[in-house]
Amino acid sequence: MFTLHKLQSALRNNYVRAALALLAIAAAALLSWRTDVPQDAGPIMRSQDISQITALATQRARLEYLMVAAPLSEAPRYIFKLKGDPVLHVVKVPSTSHLSLEREVLLRNNIPYSIAREDYLASHKAVLVDEDDSKLARAGGFLRRHAVDILLIGLVLFMLRHGIPGNGVSATVLNPEQLHGSMDDLIGMADIKQEVLHLEDMIRNRAVYREHDIDKPFNVMLTGPAGTGKTKLAGYLAKRLNVPLIQASASALESGYIGGGSKALHALHRKACARGSCIIFLDEAQGLFMPRGRGEKKWEDDTANTLLGLLDGVRSDKGAGVIWVVASNFDDASSQMDEAMLRRFSVKINFRLPNKGERSELLRSFLARKADGCVDWDALNLDHVAEITANLSPALLQTVVERASMIAIQEKTVINTDLMFRAFERATIGLTDRATTAEKTRQRERVALHELGHFFMQIDPWLREGLPLSEVKERSPLLKISTESVSKLGALGYVLSASDDVALRTLEELERDVIQLYGGVAAEELFYGARGISVGSQNDIQKATSMLDMMVNKLSMYSRSKLDYSQFKNKENDLDQVQAKADELYTYTLQSINDYREQISELKEVLMDQYVLSKDAIFALLEQQHQQRAIKAA
Repeated sequence: MFTLHKLQSALRNNYVRAALALLAIAAAALLSWRTDVPQDAGPIMRSQDISQITALATQRARLEYLMVAAPLSEAPRYIFKLKGDPVLHVVKVPSTSHLSLEREVLLRNNIPYSIAREDYLASHKAVLVDEDDSKLARAGGFLRRHAVDILLIGLVLFMLRHGIPGNGVSATVLNPEQLHGSMDDLIGMADIKQEVLHLEDMIRNRAVYREHDIDKPFNVMLTGPAGTGKTKLAGYLAKRLNVPLIQASASALESGYIGGGSKALHALHRKACARGSCIIFLDEAQGLFMPRGRGEKKWEDDTANTLLGLLDGVRSDKGAGVIWVVASNFDDASSQMDEAMLRRFSVKINFRLPNKGERSELLRSFLARKADGCVDWDALNLDHVAEITANLSPALLQTVVERASMIAIQEKTVINTDLMFRAFERATIGLTDRATTAEKTRQRERVALHELGHFFMQIDPWLREGLPLSEVKERSPLLKISTESVSKLGALGYVLSASDDVALRTLEELERDVIQLYGGVAAEELFYGARGISVGSQNDIQKATSMLDMMVNKLSMYSRSKLDYSQFKNKENDLDQVQAKADELYTYTLQSINDYREQISELKEVLMDQYVLSKDAIFALLEQQHQQRAIKAA
């Protein structure tokens, strides 16, 4: 029985491809072949002189016949022969002149003429050929006449060369000697390294695991944020096992044809089986883990179903050495995934973002690769840089180091703590522009008040505890306040703060975050009134709304019964609770920001003058204000 698989197998045979190519060429030749008709050997005189046609009115008695060839073309030809004259006259005229000649000369003078028939033109092909036709022009004419034939031949040859669409996927095959790096390149990550070493032991000692009735493929699922080293880990594993690595993107499996992804997976598996022991690495595979049966079309799950079968090991012994390593930026804790697919992976390794110590070591490793003299190690505090780069992946940390090098080259200086800070700001915030806000004094004044409102509500809890400014400065994550525009954020100013590694935040900390977000809009209301609040608070309000919804409805932090109220249908009641808590926190923010009105006004003037204030500069000004108030009080 004929199947598509048999056709694909046949097309991989070079002899079959050659035979099909010959058949295609023969078919094209057959299509372009025309039966030759004996040609008239009489002499032909070609001309473009229209006066020869007008002269026929006086030579009507000598006219043997007159015909018009191709009357609807751009260049009709008048073909006539005079009695007793062996020469056949061919006059080529423009299409616009043909209508005038027909009306003013032929019809007015009653000169008989006819349209040249196909059989006449077949025996007089020369009448349609110009004297100045070159070989190149004839070749162009041939190409125009047989463009469809040539296109069909090209399509057939392309299919013979590349196969049917969906038959394969763009994959990179890397042999162990082509793989670079080692497990030592994973700075820190001791837990992940241990998992990889355990996996390596399972693969090398399959016989030991068979004794415990474990005889299934050790398929690996790598999850975690982008840039944490999942792709590199697959290469390190292949190098340690001394097996080839076949790398492909799961998003590129689908070819747009039904069943294309399934065929591509089978092609990958055949390629791996041909190499015996091998690792297939599928990157960006989150789409394959989505629950099946969501769509109405039955073929939408073909790719996932095929992967399920291949992962299950229901195949011949020749695929026993194939290990599937699949990477995704999401895991089953953050998104819903297909249970059957998850069960196919006996090993799951979850990558995480590096902690402060690991970030410091990563930065040291990246900087150590530079030539001597590029880094001023004495003026570089890596612990401080690691602190401000919280929640950055190793890939983003490397981007920060590269940006620092670019700045150092442009300014002909060396890398130090200040330059690394600027590189971090450039890599995360983007381009800043002072000229955009330079002439917008009123808007920049509003931005300065808004950003200072955020800052004061950030340090408000510690000030109310009565902590000295030196301790408040140590606790504050602030890095700088700027009134320069940021095109990436679409903002006219910003507060840059160091992130926090702690992901488990308490109710009190979440409320402080909301109050800090409300600090900007509260400062605008304090200085401009309730009707003077600008649209610059939109992003702050959106974030605060999302946090309050999580605190009130999803985590029920203000309720004795711990329920996820967002799953219930009474959305109006949920809105009332969120609105009540928002009123309470914003009222507190507005009352608190009023206590710092004088300090905000003084700092605003300095910020307007200098555009940017660092953490040291701001706390120095606060200390100066504190001393002045103490002197007045004395």
